[in-house]
Amino acid sequence: MFETLTGRLNEVFDKLKRRGKLSAEDVDNAMREVRLALLEADVHYSVVKTFVARLREKATGAEVNKALNPGQQVIKIVNDELIATLGDPAPLALSGEKPRAIMLVGLQGAGKTTAAGKLAKKLRQQGERVMLAAGDPYRPAAAQQLQALGERIDIPVFWEEGLKPEKLAQKALKQAKKGGFSVLIIDTAGRSQLDAEMMSEIRAIAQNTNPVETLLVVDSMIGQEALPIAEGFRDAITLTGLILSKMDGDSRGGAAISIRSVTGVPIKFLGTGEKLDALESYDPSRLSSRILGMGDMIGLIEKAEAAFDAETAEKQAKDLMEGNFTLESWMQQMQQVRKMGPLGQIMDMLPGQMGQAARNVPPEEMEAQLKRTEAILSSMTVQERKNPKLLNASRRRRIAAGSGNTVQDVNRLMKQFRETSKLFKQLQKSGGRGLSRLFG
Repeated sequence: MFETLTGRLNEVFDKLKRRGKLSAEDVDNAMREVRLALLEADVHYSVVKTFVARLREKATGAEVNKALNPGQQVIKIVNDELIATLGDPAPLALSGEKPRAIMLVGLQGAGKTTAAGKLAKKLRQQGERVMLAAGDPYRPAAAQQLQALGERIDIPVFWEEGLKPEKLAQKALKQAKKGGFSVLIIDTAGRSQLDAEMMSEIRAIAQNTNPVETLLVVDSMIGQEALPIAEGFRDAITLTGLILSKMDGDSRGGAAISIRSVTGVPIKFLGTGEKLDALESYDPSRLSSRILGMGDMIGLIEKAEAAFDAETAEKQAKDLMEGNFTLESWMQQMQQVRKMGPLGQIMDMLPGQMGQAARNVPPEEMEAQLKRTEAILSSMTVQERKNPKLLNASRRRRIAAGSGNTVQDVNRLMKQFRETSKLFKQLQKSGGRGLSRLFG
Protein backbone atom coordinates (compact mmCIF):
# COMPACT_ATOMS: atom_id res chain seq x y z
CA MET A 1 0.00 0.00 0.00
CA PHE A 2 1.40 3.43 -1.07
CA GLU A 3 4.83 1.89 -1.76
CA THR A 4 5.77 4.32 -4.55
CA LEU A 5 4.42 7.40 -2.75
CA THR A 6 6.17 6.46 0.51
CA GLY A 7 9.48 6.03 -1.32
CA ARG A 8 9.22 9.39 -3.12
CA LEU A 9 8.24 11.33 0.02
CA ASN A 10 11.04 9.78 2.07
CA GLU A 11 13.55 10.90 -0.58
CA VAL A 12 12.28 14.47 -0.11
CA PHE A 13 12.47 14.21 3.70
CA ASP A 14 16.00 12.77 3.63
CA LYS A 15 17.20 15.82 1.69
CA LEU A 16 15.50 18.21 4.15
CA LYS A 17 16.94 16.44 7.22
CA ARG A 18 20.47 17.16 5.96
CA ARG A 19 19.80 20.91 5.99
CA GLY A 20 20.66 22.81 9.18
CA LYS A 21 18.42 25.65 8.05
CA LEU A 22 15.86 25.73 5.23
CA SER A 23 16.17 28.36 2.54
CA ALA A 24 13.31 29.51 0.31
CA GLU A 25 14.91 27.46 -2.49
CA ASP A 26 14.95 24.32 -0.28
CA VAL A 27 11.23 24.72 0.42
CA ASP A 28 10.44 25.35 -3.27
CA ASN A 29 12.33 22.22 -4.35
CA ALA A 30 10.70 20.13 -1.63
CA MET A 31 7.19 21.33 -2.53
CA ARG A 32 7.84 20.58 -6.21
CA GLU A 33 8.90 17.03 -5.33
CA VAL A 34 5.90 16.51 -3.01
CA ARG A 35 3.57 17.77 -5.74
CA LEU A 36 5.04 15.35 -8.32
CA ALA A 37 4.93 12.45 -5.84
CA LEU A 38 1.23 13.04 -5.12
CA LEU A 39 0.31 13.41 -8.80
CA GLU A 40 2.18 10.20 -9.67
CA ALA A 41 0.25 8.46 -6.87
CA ASP A 42 -2.96 9.44 -8.73
CA VAL A 43 -4.10 12.02 -6.18
CA HIS A 44 -6.62 14.43 -7.77
CA TYR A 45 -4.93 17.59 -9.07
CA SER A 46 -7.26 19.95 -7.14
CA VAL A 47 -6.44 18.15 -3.88
CA VAL A 48 -2.70 18.31 -4.70
CA LYS A 49 -2.92 22.04 -5.45
CA THR A 50 -4.64 22.88 -2.14
CA PHE A 51 -2.45 20.49 -0.15
CA VAL A 52 0.86 21.87 -1.47
CA ALA A 53 -0.31 25.48 -1.03
CA ARG A 54 -1.05 24.83 2.66
CA LEU A 55 2.30 23.05 3.08
CA ARG A 56 4.23 25.91 1.49
CA GLU A 57 2.55 28.47 3.73
CA LYS A 58 3.39 26.55 6.93
CA ALA A 59 6.87 25.42 5.81
CA THR A 60 7.99 29.02 5.33
CA GLY A 61 6.57 30.18 8.68
CA ALA A 62 8.50 31.25 11.76
CA GLU A 63 7.81 27.95 13.51
CA VAL A 64 9.98 26.06 11.01
CA ASN A 65 12.72 28.68 10.82
CA LYS A 66 13.20 28.57 14.61
CA ALA A 67 13.06 24.77 14.89
CA LEU A 68 16.18 22.87 15.98
CA ASN A 69 15.62 20.49 13.07
CA PRO A 70 13.66 22.24 10.30
CA GLY A 71 13.55 19.06 8.17
CA GLN A 72 11.75 17.10 10.89
CA GLN A 73 9.40 20.04 11.46
CA VAL A 74 8.39 19.91 7.78
CA ILE A 75 7.67 16.18 8.13
CA LYS A 76 5.37 16.99 11.05
CA ILE A 77 3.59 19.63 8.94
CA VAL A 78 3.15 17.15 6.05
CA ASN A 79 1.76 14.59 8.51
CA ASP A 80 -0.70 17.11 10.01
CA GLU A 81 -1.91 18.28 6.59
CA LEU A 82 -2.21 14.73 5.31
CA ILE A 83 -4.41 13.80 8.30
CA ALA A 84 -6.56 16.88 7.67
CA THR A 85 -6.92 15.95 3.97
CA LEU A 86 -7.79 12.32 4.78
CA GLY A 87 -10.66 13.51 7.00
CA ASP A 88 -11.94 12.43 10.40
CA PRO A 89 -12.46 8.79 11.44
CA ALA A 90 -16.11 7.80 10.96
CA PRO A 91 -17.29 4.68 12.83
CA LEU A 92 -20.49 2.91 11.82
CA ALA A 93 -23.65 4.50 13.23
CA LEU A 94 -25.19 1.36 14.71
CA SER A 95 -27.99 2.92 16.72
CA GLY A 96 -31.77 2.73 16.75
CA GLU A 97 -34.15 -0.20 16.67
CA LYS A 98 -32.74 -3.64 15.87
CA PRO A 99 -32.12 -5.07 13.36
CA ARG A 100 -30.18 -2.19 11.81
CA ALA A 101 -29.86 -2.47 8.04
CA ILE A 102 -26.56 -1.72 6.28
CA MET A 103 -26.80 -1.46 2.49
CA LEU A 104 -23.72 -1.97 0.29
CA VAL A 105 -23.80 -0.36 -3.17
CA GLY A 106 -21.31 0.02 -6.02
CA LEU A 107 -20.42 -0.86 -9.57
CA GLN A 108 -19.97 -4.44 -10.73
CA GLY A 109 -16.53 -5.82 -9.87
CA ALA A 110 -15.87 -3.35 -7.04
CA GLY A 111 -15.89 -6.16 -4.48
CA LYS A 112 -19.28 -5.61 -2.78
CA THR A 113 -20.02 -9.27 -2.06
CA THR A 114 -16.59 -9.90 -0.53
CA ALA A 115 -16.88 -6.64 1.44
CA ALA A 116 -20.26 -7.82 2.77
CA GLY A 117 -18.65 -11.03 4.08
CA LYS A 118 -15.71 -9.13 5.61
CA LEU A 119 -18.00 -6.61 7.30
CA ALA A 120 -20.25 -9.37 8.63
CA LYS A 121 -17.28 -11.13 10.20
CA LYS A 122 -15.92 -7.89 11.71
CA LEU A 123 -19.26 -6.94 13.26
CA ARG A 124 -19.76 -10.41 14.70
CA GLN A 125 -16.33 -10.15 16.34
CA GLN A 126 -17.61 -6.92 17.93
CA GLY A 127 -20.55 -8.80 19.47
CA GLU A 128 -23.29 -8.20 16.87
CA ARG A 129 -25.66 -10.93 15.65
CA VAL A 130 -25.41 -10.57 11.88
CA MET A 131 -27.46 -11.78 8.91
CA LEU A 132 -26.60 -11.29 5.23
CA ALA A 133 -29.12 -10.73 2.41
CA ALA A 134 -28.33 -11.58 -1.23
CA GLY A 135 -29.98 -8.70 -3.11
CA ASP A 136 -28.38 -9.27 -6.54
CA PRO A 137 -30.65 -11.39 -8.79
CA TYR A 138 -28.84 -10.45 -12.01
CA ARG A 139 -25.21 -11.58 -11.73
CA PRO A 140 -24.90 -15.35 -12.24
CA ALA A 141 -24.20 -17.17 -8.97
CA ALA A 142 -24.13 -13.90 -6.96
CA ALA A 143 -26.38 -15.39 -4.26
CA GLN A 144 -24.36 -18.62 -4.23
CA GLN A 145 -21.14 -16.63 -3.75
CA LEU A 146 -22.59 -14.82 -0.75
CA GLN A 147 -23.95 -18.10 0.66
CA ALA A 148 -20.49 -19.67 0.32
CA LEU A 149 -18.96 -16.73 2.20
CA GLY A 150 -21.66 -17.03 4.85
CA GLU A 151 -20.86 -20.72 5.36
CA ARG A 152 -17.15 -19.96 5.78
CA ILE A 153 -17.82 -17.48 8.61
CA ASP A 154 -20.92 -19.26 9.96
CA ILE A 155 -23.32 -16.37 9.25
CA PRO A 156 -26.81 -17.01 7.79
CA VAL A 157 -27.68 -15.64 4.33
CA PHE A 158 -31.25 -14.78 3.32
CA TRP A 159 -32.13 -15.51 -0.32
CA GLU A 160 -35.37 -16.25 -2.12
CA GLU A 161 -35.53 -16.74 -5.87
CA GLY A 162 -38.03 -14.72 -7.93
CA LEU A 163 -38.33 -11.76 -5.55
CA LYS A 164 -37.50 -8.22 -6.68
CA PRO A 165 -34.50 -6.84 -4.73
CA GLU A 166 -36.58 -4.32 -2.75
CA LYS A 167 -39.10 -7.03 -1.72
CA LEU A 168 -36.28 -9.47 -0.88
CA ALA A 169 -34.60 -6.86 1.33
CA GLN A 170 -37.88 -6.09 3.08
CA LYS A 171 -38.55 -9.79 3.72
CA ALA A 172 -34.95 -10.29 4.92
CA LEU A 173 -35.40 -7.45 7.45
CA LYS A 174 -38.55 -9.10 8.84
CA GLN A 175 -36.73 -12.44 9.03
CA ALA A 176 -33.77 -10.82 10.82
CA LYS A 177 -36.11 -9.21 13.37
CA LYS A 178 -37.91 -12.50 13.94
CA GLY A 179 -34.57 -14.29 14.45
CA GLY A 180 -33.25 -11.74 16.95
CA PHE A 181 -30.44 -10.43 14.73
CA SER A 182 -28.99 -7.01 15.47
CA VAL A 183 -27.56 -6.23 12.00
CA LEU A 184 -28.71 -7.04 8.46
CA ILE A 185 -26.14 -6.46 5.68
CA ILE A 186 -27.75 -6.16 2.23
CA ASP A 187 -25.56 -6.93 -0.79
CA THR A 188 -27.12 -5.09 -3.75
CA ALA A 189 -26.65 -5.55 -7.50
CA GLY A 190 -23.98 -3.65 -9.42
CA ARG A 191 -23.83 -2.51 -13.03
CA SER A 192 -20.93 -1.92 -15.39
CA GLN A 193 -21.77 1.78 -15.30
CA LEU A 194 -23.99 4.28 -13.48
CA ASP A 195 -27.58 4.16 -14.75
CA ALA A 196 -31.03 5.41 -13.70
CA GLU A 197 -32.45 1.90 -13.28
CA MET A 198 -29.72 0.95 -10.84
CA MET A 199 -30.25 4.07 -8.72
CA SER A 200 -34.02 3.60 -8.75
CA GLU A 201 -33.63 0.03 -7.46
CA ILE A 202 -31.26 1.12 -4.68
CA ARG A 203 -33.64 3.90 -3.62
CA ALA A 204 -36.51 1.36 -3.49
CA ILE A 205 -34.43 -0.97 -1.24
CA ALA A 206 -33.61 1.99 1.03
CA GLN A 207 -37.29 2.94 1.30
CA ASN A 208 -38.23 -0.64 2.29
CA THR A 209 -35.45 -1.13 4.86
CA ASN A 210 -34.52 2.37 6.12
CA PRO A 211 -30.77 1.56 6.42
CA VAL A 212 -28.69 3.19 9.16
CA GLU A 213 -25.71 3.03 6.78
CA THR A 214 -25.48 3.10 2.98
CA LEU A 215 -21.88 2.28 2.10
CA LEU A 216 -20.39 2.68 -1.37
CA VAL A 217 -17.75 0.06 -2.19
CA VAL A 218 -15.12 1.57 -4.51
CA ASP A 219 -12.26 -0.28 -6.21
CA SER A 220 -9.21 1.78 -5.19
CA MET A 221 -7.15 0.33 -8.07
CA ILE A 222 -9.04 2.46 -10.61
CA GLY A 223 -7.44 5.61 -9.20
CA GLN A 224 -9.03 8.93 -10.10
CA GLU A 225 -11.88 7.17 -11.91
CA ALA A 226 -13.21 6.38 -8.42
CA LEU A 227 -14.07 10.05 -7.90
CA PRO A 228 -16.83 10.49 -10.56
CA ILE A 229 -18.28 7.12 -9.49
CA ALA A 230 -18.49 8.25 -5.87
CA GLU A 231 -19.94 11.62 -6.92
CA GLY A 232 -22.55 9.88 -9.11
CA PHE A 233 -23.78 7.69 -6.25
CA ARG A 234 -23.64 10.58 -3.77
CA ASP A 235 -25.83 12.75 -6.04
CA ALA A 236 -28.39 9.96 -6.59
CA ILE A 237 -28.73 8.50 -3.07
CA THR A 238 -27.81 9.38 0.49
CA LEU A 239 -24.38 7.86 1.10
CA THR A 240 -23.15 7.61 4.68
CA GLY A 241 -19.70 6.19 3.99
CA LEU A 242 -17.18 4.51 1.71
CA ILE A 243 -15.35 1.19 1.68
CA LEU A 244 -12.17 1.32 -0.41
CA SER A 245 -11.52 -2.22 -1.64
CA LYS A 246 -8.29 -3.75 -3.02
CA MET A 247 -6.03 -1.27 -1.22
CA ASP A 248 -3.35 -3.98 -1.16
CA GLY A 249 -3.29 -4.24 -4.95
CA ASP A 250 -2.13 -0.77 -5.93
CA SER A 251 1.06 0.93 -4.74
CA ARG A 252 -0.29 4.39 -5.77
CA GLY A 253 -3.40 4.52 -3.57
CA GLY A 254 -4.22 8.14 -4.52
CA ALA A 255 -7.98 7.48 -4.37
CA ALA A 256 -7.78 7.20 -0.57
CA ILE A 257 -6.22 10.67 -0.31
CA SER A 258 -8.52 12.33 -2.87
CA ILE A 259 -11.94 10.80 -2.39
CA ARG A 260 -12.75 12.26 1.04
CA SER A 261 -11.83 15.82 -0.02
CA VAL A 262 -13.59 15.70 -3.38
CA THR A 263 -16.84 13.95 -2.39
CA GLY A 264 -17.24 14.94 1.25
CA VAL A 265 -18.28 11.33 2.03
CA PRO A 266 -16.29 9.78 4.92
CA ILE A 267 -14.21 6.64 4.42
CA LYS A 268 -15.21 3.95 6.94
CA PHE A 269 -13.21 0.86 5.93
CA LEU A 270 -10.22 -0.22 3.83
CA GLY A 271 -10.09 -3.66 2.19
CA THR A 272 -6.46 -4.77 2.48
CA GLY A 273 -6.47 -8.33 1.13
CA GLU A 274 -8.48 -11.29 -0.08
CA LYS A 275 -8.97 -12.96 3.30
CA LEU A 276 -12.23 -12.33 5.15
CA ASP A 277 -10.44 -10.63 8.06
CA ALA A 278 -8.64 -8.18 5.75
CA LEU A 279 -10.90 -5.20 6.50
CA GLU A 280 -9.45 -2.29 8.47
CA SER A 281 -11.42 0.44 10.21
CA TYR A 282 -10.37 3.74 8.64
CA ASP A 283 -8.09 5.86 10.79
CA PRO A 284 -6.52 8.88 9.01
CA SER A 285 -3.67 9.35 11.51
CA ARG A 286 -2.59 5.72 11.17
CA LEU A 287 -2.93 5.83 7.39
CA SER A 288 -0.86 9.04 7.23
CA SER A 289 1.82 7.38 9.36
CA ARG A 290 2.01 4.48 6.91
CA ILE A 291 2.10 6.78 3.87
CA LEU A 292 5.05 8.67 5.39
CA GLY A 293 6.89 5.42 6.18
CA MET A 294 6.43 5.67 9.95
CA GLY A 295 4.63 2.34 10.31
CA ASP A 296 1.39 1.58 12.14
CA MET A 297 2.02 -0.02 15.53
CA ILE A 298 -1.64 0.23 16.62
CA GLY A 299 -2.77 -1.62 13.50
CA LEU A 300 -0.02 -4.20 14.04
CA ILE A 301 -1.15 -4.75 17.64
CA GLU A 302 -4.77 -5.15 16.51
CA LYS A 303 -3.72 -7.78 13.95
CA ALA A 304 -1.70 -9.60 16.60
CA GLU A 305 -4.58 -9.55 19.10
CA ALA A 306 -6.92 -11.03 16.48
CA ALA A 307 -4.45 -13.74 15.39
CA PHE A 308 -2.67 -14.74 18.59
CA ASP A 309 -4.12 -17.14 21.12
CA ALA A 310 -3.94 -15.18 24.40
CA GLU A 311 -2.94 -18.15 26.58
CA THR A 312 -0.21 -19.27 24.16
CA ALA A 313 1.09 -15.72 23.74
CA GLU A 314 1.25 -15.20 27.52
CA LYS A 315 3.18 -18.46 27.99
CA GLN A 316 5.59 -17.54 25.16
CA ALA A 317 6.22 -14.09 26.66
CA LYS A 318 6.90 -15.68 30.07
CA ASP A 319 9.29 -18.23 28.51
CA LEU A 320 11.15 -15.50 26.62
CA MET A 321 11.64 -13.35 29.72
CA GLU A 322 12.87 -16.43 31.59
CA GLY A 323 15.36 -17.19 28.82
CA ASN A 324 13.54 -20.32 27.62
CA PHE A 325 13.60 -19.57 23.90
CA THR A 326 13.58 -22.79 21.84
CA LEU A 327 13.09 -23.78 18.22
CA GLU A 328 9.65 -25.08 19.26
CA SER A 329 8.56 -21.65 20.57
CA TRP A 330 10.05 -20.03 17.46
CA MET A 331 7.95 -22.31 15.25
CA GLN A 332 4.78 -21.53 17.25
CA GLN A 333 5.44 -17.80 16.90
CA MET A 334 5.87 -18.12 13.13
CA GLN A 335 2.60 -20.02 12.84
CA GLN A 336 0.80 -17.24 14.71
CA VAL A 337 2.46 -14.52 12.61
CA ARG A 338 1.15 -16.36 9.54
CA LYS A 339 -2.41 -15.80 10.81
CA MET A 340 -1.86 -12.03 10.82
CA GLY A 341 -1.83 -11.86 7.01
CA PRO A 342 0.71 -11.42 4.17
CA LEU A 343 4.23 -10.78 5.43
CA GLY A 344 4.63 -7.69 3.23
CA GLN A 345 1.65 -6.00 4.94
CA ILE A 346 3.01 -6.77 8.40
CA MET A 347 6.47 -5.39 7.54
CA ASP A 348 4.83 -2.25 6.13
CA MET A 349 3.34 -1.55 9.58
CA LEU A 350 6.67 -1.70 11.46
CA PRO A 351 8.03 1.71 12.54
CA GLY A 352 11.50 3.22 12.69
CA GLN A 353 14.71 1.54 11.56
CA MET A 354 13.18 -1.92 11.80
CA GLY A 355 10.39 -0.94 9.40
CA GLN A 356 12.78 0.77 7.00
CA ALA A 357 15.08 -2.26 6.93
CA ALA A 358 12.13 -4.60 6.35
CA ARG A 359 10.77 -2.45 3.51
CA ASN A 360 14.14 -2.69 1.74
CA VAL A 361 13.65 -6.47 1.35
CA PRO A 362 11.18 -7.57 -1.37
CA PRO A 363 8.09 -9.30 0.14
CA GLU A 364 8.64 -12.32 -2.17
CA GLU A 365 12.13 -12.78 -0.74
CA MET A 366 10.84 -12.59 2.85
CA GLU A 367 8.05 -15.05 2.04
CA ALA A 368 10.52 -17.52 0.48
CA GLN A 369 12.78 -17.28 3.55
CA LEU A 370 9.85 -17.87 5.89
CA LYS A 371 8.73 -20.96 3.93
CA ARG A 372 12.29 -22.31 4.00
CA THR A 373 12.47 -21.78 7.77
CA GLU A 374 9.08 -23.46 8.30
CA ALA A 375 10.13 -26.45 6.18
CA ILE A 376 13.36 -26.92 8.14
CA LEU A 377 11.64 -26.62 11.54
CA SER A 378 8.85 -29.00 10.46
CA SER A 379 11.46 -31.62 9.50
CA MET A 380 12.77 -31.70 13.06
CA THR A 381 11.29 -33.84 15.83
CA VAL A 382 9.61 -32.13 18.80
CA GLN A 383 12.56 -33.22 20.99
CA GLU A 384 15.04 -31.63 18.58
CA ARG A 385 13.10 -28.35 18.53
CA LYS A 386 12.93 -28.30 22.34
CA ASN A 387 16.59 -29.21 22.74
CA PRO A 388 18.67 -27.84 19.80
CA LYS A 389 21.84 -29.33 21.34
CA LEU A 390 20.71 -32.69 19.92
CA LEU A 391 21.27 -31.44 16.37
CA ASN A 392 24.56 -33.11 15.43
CA ALA A 393 25.87 -33.42 11.86
CA SER A 394 23.89 -36.55 10.93
CA ARG A 395 20.61 -35.08 12.22
CA ARG A 396 21.23 -31.89 10.28
CA ARG A 397 21.78 -33.91 7.08
CA ARG A 398 18.47 -35.71 7.69
CA ILE A 399 16.63 -32.41 8.31
CA ALA A 400 18.13 -30.84 5.16
CA ALA A 401 17.06 -33.81 3.01
CA GLY A 402 13.58 -33.92 4.57
CA SER A 403 12.92 -30.20 4.05
CA GLY A 404 14.35 -29.97 0.52
CA ASN A 405 17.19 -27.68 1.61
CA THR A 406 20.96 -27.92 2.04
CA VAL A 407 22.93 -28.53 5.24
CA GLN A 408 24.24 -24.97 4.82
CA ASP A 409 20.62 -23.69 5.00
CA VAL A 410 20.08 -25.61 8.24
CA ASN A 411 23.36 -24.25 9.66
CA ARG A 412 22.38 -20.68 8.73
CA LEU A 413 19.05 -21.15 10.50
CA MET A 414 20.78 -22.44 13.63
CA LYS A 415 23.15 -19.45 13.60
CA GLN A 416 20.16 -17.11 13.32
CA PHE A 417 18.49 -18.96 16.22
CA ARG A 418 21.60 -18.59 18.42
CA GLU A 419 21.79 -14.84 17.70
CA THR A 420 18.10 -14.39 18.51
CA SER A 421 18.51 -16.41 21.73
CA LYS A 422 21.43 -14.18 22.70
CA LEU A 423 19.31 -11.07 22.13
CA PHE A 424 16.50 -12.37 24.37
CA LYS A 425 19.02 -13.26 27.09
CA GLN A 426 20.39 -9.71 26.98
CA LEU A 427 16.84 -8.33 27.27
CA GLN A 428 16.18 -10.68 30.18
CA LYS A 429 19.28 -9.45 32.04
CA SER A 430 18.35 -5.79 31.43
CA GLY A 431 14.70 -6.30 32.40
CA GLY A 432 13.55 -5.38 28.91
CA ARG A 433 15.58 -2.15 28.68
CA GLY A 434 16.95 -1.52 25.21
CA LEU A 435 13.91 -3.02 23.46
CA SER A 436 12.99 0.43 22.13
CA ARG A 437 16.23 0.53 20.11
CA LEU A 438 14.77 -2.17 17.86
CA PHE A 439 12.18 0.38 16.69
CA GLY A 440 14.65 3.20 16.03
